[in-house]
Amino acid sequence: MSLSEHIQTIKREDPAAKSSLEILLCYPGLHAVIGHKLAHWLYGRRLYVLARLVSHISRLLTGIEIHPGAKIGQRLFIDHGFGVVIGETAEIGDDVLLYQGVTLGGTGGERGKRHPTIGDRVVIGAGAAILGNIELGPDVKVGAGSVVVHSVPAGATVVGIPGKVVKARNEELGALEHGRVAACGESEPADLEQITDRIRELEALIRLLLEERVGQARG
Repeated sequence: MSLSEHIQTIKREDPAAKSSLEILLCYPGLHAVIGHKLAHWLYGRRLYVLARLVSHISRLLTGIEIHPGAKIGQRLFIDHGFGVVIGETAEIGDDVLLYQGVTLGGTGGERGKRHPTIGDRVVIGAGAAILGNIELGPDVKVGAGSVVVHSVPAGATVVGIPGKVVKARNEELGALEHGRVAACGESEPADLEQITDRIRELEALIRLLLEERVGQARG
């Protein structure tokens, strides 16, 4: 994919983009993807420390952390981008849109494939976490703030904590309307027992994330 193609994709997806020069100079998502291409090239040649150094510098400059081992498809658009984390074994398809605060993370200290696989044309809303070796099929939409721990079929919309597939049709929402996704789903349960169960599941997820962070720090 050429730099020009990537810029044109951002210009098409983001109504705030005024010019190609603005995108080239002022879009950290583009800078992070460019930095990752170099880091991933080095990683593929077993120059692991140098690859991590490149990704670390990119993180300092952009606020976006992409592990050099992650596999990223064509025309990834990270909008705003601050706080985005993409793990080592994550795989991202073509024409994916990520918003700020998105995490494509693992769920513990396991080895091998431990991060999500994201299909083509997926949209993941701000602050959402996709955790573990799961798969989001093509054209999936994830609502802002959702925590997804199970695979999601193609074309579905998922919202909530933990993420729950709802019956919304993706074509009813524009790609930039991830904040409206939750409004298309089922109402939140009023039953106290269901709410308690959700809180317990969220606490478990937080513990897993903390364990992963501690493991990374020790590594």
